[in-house]
Amino acid sequence: MDIDRHRFRRSASRITVLAHALGVTTLSLLLVWLLHYREGINLDSDNASRVFNVHPFLMFFGFIFFAGEAAMAYKTVQAERKVQKFTHMLLNLIALVLGIVGIHAAFKYHNMINLKHMFSLHSWIGMGTLCFFILQWLFGFTMFMFPRSSNSSTRERGLLYHVCAGRALLYMAICAAETGLMEKASTLKLMDSRESHLVNSTGLTILLFGITVDLSIALARYI
Repeated sequence: MDIDRHRFRRSASRITVLAHALGVTTLSLLLVWLLHYREGINLDSDNASRVFNVHPFLMFFGFIFFAGEAAMAYKTVQAERKVQKFTHMLLNLIALVLGIVGIHAAFKYHNMINLKHMFSLHSWIGMGTLCFFILQWLFGFTMFMFPRSSNSSTRERGLLYHVCAGRALLYMAICAAETGLMEKASTLKLMDSRESHLVNSTGLTILLFGITVDLSIALARYI
């Protein structure tokens, strides 16, 4: 059993490192796409494209990346439980705030070009994910940051649902990101094969980031 635990410890550690690397790689690819091919990022710009570009940037870096890091910080970093809980809560709060700003950028872009809101599958999945994420954060904050608010058996049952919901929300966010990239690519009708390959690579690394984060969390119990 000790040998098995040692093997899983090494596997979890390597997968966690890979998850971090994939997150940074995705961010780099996204920045190359938005800055080199799509005119840059500026929420206060009069250029509608620059305003829109805030949306994909923050929905990955601000929302998916920080949410993934929050999950790994709690499950894979060896520290005092209070430190783990506070770091987990803080990183998820950052993800939530930046995600709201990212949604605001999309609505602002739609207003600038007189486009209807919430008309696509991407927008439905994305908004649903954000709303459930808010409920998830409030549930976790109330249940686990204030231990006296509930008894230990209630917290134990709540933890199971909290963990499962968190992993489901990560995949929902990734699904929203993938459909968003597909929607934007089809709208732009990308003719440059290099840009098309860049967008596809970004979508692939987002998916791999989510998978490695999930595996890292799943294997963390062996550490």
